[in-house]
Amino acid sequence: MIKLIVLDVDGTLSDGNIIYSDNGAEIKAFNVKDGLGIATWIKLGRQVAIITGRKSKLVENRARELNITYIKQGIKDKAQALKEILTEANIALSEVAIIGDDLNDLSMLRLVKHSYAPKDAAKIVKQNVRKVLKQKGGKGAVRAMIDVLIKKENLEAKLYGLFV
Repeated sequence: MIKLIVLDVDGTLSDGNIIYSDNGAEIKAFNVKDGLGIATWIKLGRQVAIITGRKSKLVENRARELNITYIKQGIKDKAQALKEILTEANIALSEVAIIGDDLNDLSMLRLVKHSYAPKDAAKIVKQNVRKVLKQKGGKGAVRAMIDVLIKKENLEAKLYGLFV
């Protein structure tokens, strides 16, 4: 059973573009379908973590909005951050699915059996994950991963019951 999904941000949860306004404010776009997928996963009694190499107030706000339990920003060693979350949550590596798109995600992606990458991930990442999704980062890739997991976990009936 997958109890925790782990998300990278730039290039996975967002399209990887970072826009700065004249006053230095950072702007990112998040896909609403990814957001609903994350919120639904949590309503199904599962957990979500964000592990990202950059630090951003926007990411913190989005995580809070979606009720994401674990958020680790400014992380250089994503595998170590993952291990810390698993210890805190008392979850085994076999109960984790991860989506990432670039070189700094490889350390954590290689630790788990259930690893995913967006269509536009770096070539080396695509070669090291279990499934490359048809969607690009920030364009529904996270939702696609969640949809795969919901089907794999036989949670469709429970999922549809949340919306009836």
